[in-house]
Parts: sequence; C-alpha cells; structure tokens
Amino acid sequence: MYDNWEDLEKSIINCNKCKLYQNRNNIVFGVGNKQAKIMFIGEGPGADEDKEGTPFVGKAGQLMNKALEGLGIKREELYIANVVKCRPLSNRVPEQDESEVCINYLRNQVMLVKPKIIVLLGSTALKNILGSKYSITACRGKWVEKKQIYYMPTWHPAALLRDENKKIQFWKDLKEVKRRLEEI
Repeated sequence: MYDNWEDLEKSIINCNKCKLYQNRNNIVFGVGNKQAKIMFIGEGPGADEDKEGTPFVGKAGQLMNKALEGLGIKREELYIANVVKCRPLSNRVPEQDESEVCINYLRNQVMLVKPKIIVLLGSTALKNILGSKYSITACRGKWVEKKQIYYMPTWHPAALLRDENKKIQFWKDLKEVKRRLEEI
C-alpha cells in the first residue's frame, strides 16, 4: 500500500498484470476530490472513459451527473473510481482475476480518500467491495456500515439506460446519500 497519491499513480501507470492492458488506450485511475466525504465506485471504464482516461464521462456518467446536479451535489466534491482501471472489451463484466488484480489499487484509493460514504454502483462494485454474498437486488437502497464507512449499494447508471423503472430507485438512493451526508 502507498501512503501518497503520487506513488500510487506511478505504481499503476504501466500495469500489465491482467489481459485488460492489451487493448486499453488509457488507464482510468480515478478523478475528483482526494479528500471527499463521498466516493462513488463503479465497475470499469467503457469506451468513452478509455478514450478520455476519466471515469463516468459516457452516457451513464452524463445521467449520473444530471442526478447529482438535481440533488445539488457537485461532481467535483466526490471522488470517483472503478473496480478495474482498464476497459473490458465490449463493456463486459470484469472477470474475477481482473478484478482481483485491480482491487488493491482501489483499496489504496479508499485508504487515501478516507470517505465517510461510498456509493457502490452496481453488482460488480458491491460484490468486490462488500463480498460475493451480497446481491444488488436485495441490498440496493440499504445502508451497510463497515469499518466506520457507510456503503450505499445502488444501480449502476448504465442499468438506468436499459431500464427506465430503475431511475426512481436510483434517485431515492442518492437522496438518502445526501441526507446521510448532511448528518455527518
């Protein structure tokens, strides 16, 4: 584990620990306020994120930005990262070995940010952070507290693009995150 951002970022710059590196344009490390009270964790970069090197800039990210804006939360106040740092081809779910390689980078990011709240966007983030026993359909919208961090599992914004009915639940979950943030 690294105790500073510079060393952590240097450690990943030429990563080739799994096959995802073979097709990447950019490592999508993370972005935002490095002392944020809220951290968002997604699955992995899509094509737009791979091209720009920034998480959540595609259609799903734009939808998430609109929700945040509607709640009065500025994206710059958050820290946003993904379980894997390189794009899985065809935006497939990262394989277990790929997630296992990247998870220590993510854990180090969490350690450096020291968020009070982590929003887990989708099943991949939920299972990799809290464990495989968790299901997004059973846990979505319910707080989980571990090691003095509050976790809010919710739908990944890409799921909202596929199923409009999930938008209401996503909105409700983010409102709950804002409410909890105001208590901290």
